[in-house]
Amino acid sequence: MRKNLIRQLSADYKSDRSAIAMVTAIIMLRLLFIFLMGPMPQDAYYFFYSQHPALSYFDHPPVIAYILRFFTTLFGKNVIALKLADSFVTIITTVLFYQLSHCFLGVKSSGKAVLLLLSTFMVTILSLVSTPDTPLLMCWTLSLYLLYQAIFKDKNWYWIWAGITMGLAFDSKYTGIFLPAGLVLFLLLSNTYRHKLISREFWVAALLFLVILLPVFIWNFDHGFASFKFQSISRMSAASGMHFELKYFFGLLGHQSFIIIPFLLITILYFVFRILKKYRFNFLQLPSEKLFLLCFFLPLVGSFTILSFFYWIKLNWLMPGYLTGVILVSIYMSKKWMSYQVILSLFLHVVFAVEILLYPVPIQSDDTWYGWEELGKQVTQLKKTYPDTFVFSADGYKTSAELNLMTSGFTYSQNIIGENALEFDYVNANLQTLKGKNALYIDSAPRFTNENKEALPTDLLLHYFRSVQELKPIIIRRNGRAVRKFLVYYCSDYR
Repeated sequence: MRKNLIRQLSADYKSDRSAIAMVTAIIMLRLLFIFLMGPMPQDAYYFFYSQHPALSYFDHPPVIAYILRFFTTLFGKNVIALKLADSFVTIITTVLFYQLSHCFLGVKSSGKAVLLLLSTFMVTILSLVSTPDTPLLMCWTLSLYLLYQAIFKDKNWYWIWAGITMGLAFDSKYTGIFLPAGLVLFLLLSNTYRHKLISREFWVAALLFLVILLPVFIWNFDHGFASFKFQSISRMSAASGMHFELKYFFGLLGHQSFIIIPFLLITILYFVFRILKKYRFNFLQLPSEKLFLLCFFLPLVGSFTILSFFYWIKLNWLMPGYLTGVILVSIYMSKKWMSYQVILSLFLHVVFAVEILLYPVPIQSDDTWYGWEELGKQVTQLKKTYPDTFVFSADGYKTSAELNLMTSGFTYSQNIIGENALEFDYVNANLQTLKGKNALYIDSAPRFTNENKEALPTDLLLHYFRSVQELKPIIIRRNGRAVRKFLVYYCSDYR
């Protein structure tokens, strides 16, 4: 299948070799990044998932954990194995995307759709950073292909597989719920296919979808529905306390322009509007195939766009919607705009390559790939200097997860000082076993201005320890220049 895809792309785009050459260069850079790029905190956090197998986890379902467990079992517990897992799954997604786009487009436009998808930074993120979105997009794409075959080609057996893959999409990330929602919406709006809502095959698919969800529901039932509450009630509560803020909306436009590349994003938004306007926004009049594609684009992208006026939307939440968005506009996007898209994408990937290789602009955030290996080495040395101590951090999950990847033993998170710690609240959670022990507290200082010790933290640490002593900070250097700083505290007698 993959050979056919490559052969087809080559045959159909002989007249546009420059676009193929630039996209090939982008792909080569991505492959190079696997071996050059250090672990992002997300890599480490979902590796932490994988080292503690469970039916599900606090903030996300389990599929990413199972994939990383499989690859680290094969290739060892290292960063390259994690990124190989992401890249392999993303390659499968790309092949499936070609098959899906071929259902709706002519041969040439299918190749064009694949080139557009491969030009995005979205694919780079999916193939280099371990997140639940990586398996989500694979299962999402496969589900849409199977649903197309079941609905438009009357291949009834495909309903069974579609029910399973939609369930796996939900087991990858809760955003997967937009798949069955989009399916129901399409069937409700489609005069031609509405009768399938009462077909036996549709309800078999629905039943299988629910069966595949059972591990996630069982975990939630056993843990007071903690994950469902976190991803629904807590986020809705946070959003309800916010006011209308244009800056969130412009933030959404900014990071979506980055991951999709502006030329493609503008094209998608423009032609989706043109298509809707052509049919006077009467969805009942839309051709069935266009309606199908829009039902898996508009609900997800529209919902998060509306929410962005009140709440900060993360850059990866809209990703699944772009799959059908790209297919929908591939016919309409001009060769000129496609060239602009690919040229800008290649430029951004070259800039990213320079940043990875030379790190000329240190990132003043824990969301970076640089410095974690060195931190692991220095914390390992500290543990030898201060034996019989446990290690913890309190910057969300990031430093704790990285230290669990980069060092032996277990690194605790901010639950040590009574704060919510995501999945760390559910692994080695009996803190009574630590009572009376001493600890090393590692505190990331991403916006440091000097290499000196800093003032002791607030009384919060002293509420949990008898005494706290600041040690020499850990400084991570690049070509002699300090680029990262971690404060270190020796805490005595955990209470």
